[in-house]
Amino acid sequence: MPEIRRAKLPPALLAHLLERIRQRQIPAERLGLLATWLDTQPEVPIGPWFKRFPGMTLCGEGELVKTLLLPGHLPFGQEIQ
Repeated sequence: MPEIRRAKLPPALLAHLLERIRQRQIPAERLGLLATWLDTQPEVPIGPWFKRFPGMTLCGEGELVKTLLLPGHLPFGQEIQ
């Protein structure tokens, strides 16, 4: 199983993630929870996956994080712990 890629993200993907953080007004404390989790170098499935955090859901595919959802948005893929 791959680990989440944290460096050398495609520029368009990085721009998309930053735009979602801004649009969805995700506070720094929630991003801190995400950063702490990423520091554990979690393994993720090869296909679509998601992880729930308080007040947001992180979605990805394989080693790439794809977007951030707010409560009420439906994630797609395998839920990971």
